[in-house]
Amino acid sequence: MADGNSIEVEGKVVAVLPGTMFKVELIKSPGHIVLAHISGKLRKNFIKIAAGDTVKMEMSPYDLDKARITFRMKETNAPPPPMRRRY
Repeated sequence: MADGNSIEVEGKVVAVLPGTMFKVELIKSPGHIVLAHISGKLRKNFIKIAAGDTVKMEMSPYDLDKARITFRMKETNAPPPPMRRRY
């Protein structure tokens, strides 16, 4: 946020909605679901977010029902990406 008053939280994506919007359940407070959109850097770099992904978000202290996704956490047990062939 512009003035630095943002709250940084982690959550798990529950549902993918149209228009790059997501329903995310907070990890620290189970049952609390927020509506989140992706930040410009994630959109610019074509970072894909799917249901079940763990994300880091920024929330305004004034509206705790909306958030902005700023980082997609890496899966610890995910298989490595496939090797690309050189031609």
